[in-house]
Amino acid sequence: MNLTILHFYPDLMNLYGSYANVTVLSGLLQRLGHAVEIRNVVPGDGVRFADADFVYMGAGTERRQKFALSDFRRHADEIKAAASDGLTMLFAGTAMELLGESVTDADGNTIPGIALAPFQTAQHAKRVVGDVYAHTELFPEAVVGFMNKCGIVSGADSPLLSALDMGFGNEAEHGAEGWHKHNVYASELTGPLLVKNPKLLEHVAAALLSRKGLTPPDAYPVDAWARRGYDVTARELAARTGGKA
Repeated sequence: MNLTILHFYPDLMNLYGSYANVTVLSGLLQRLGHAVEIRNVVPGDGVRFADADFVYMGAGTERRQKFALSDFRRHADEIKAAASDGLTMLFAGTAMELLGESVTDADGNTIPGIALAPFQTAQHAKRVVGDVYAHTELFPEAVVGFMNKCGIVSGADSPLLSALDMGFGNEAEHGAEGWHKHNVYASELTGPLLVKNPKLLEHVAAALLSRKGLTPPDAYPVDAWARRGYDVTARELAARTGGKA
């Protein structure tokens, strides 16, 4: 099966190795026997969402985020329609903030978002930096990552991560984090997220394949290095919380 990934603004929004989320997803799909085309989208490009099987945008600095948003708003109606139609999407790091109703920068300037999600972001001079050990209702395995943000997200009605044993969530220490509805996944965790969390990678791949009318495999190919990396990270972070991975 031929599958198409739209990677929005790979040059602008590529902090913390964000491109690797696309690389690892593409690699998994290829190992399952599918041909994958990655189409990079730059500001000003026309986009055919009907051709896409996955949409991705990664993390960028707050300055680059605003530039990306100025272009991304052109696609707001198409993104909303595609989301309602079940297109699988992932927005990582500061890209998540573009999905909301607005982003207010540290100087008090408010910029409209695409309003796919009913939240607002207020950015501050002080940054939130640290490791994250969290849980999701999508699968039993913990989610791990790293947070480096200056935005407080309020009003996220359906968070991706239901609770954080370690780390700062959307708007509070140990609070819920990210946003998830239908097949749209968003989180400000970096690392990159799908590389650090093999079960989340498999879950996203399953959503993509199911929408394409394909049956996800009972067992996915195991990347021993990724699995080992996750196990070590989860064990060490769980120990710092006083729990067990």
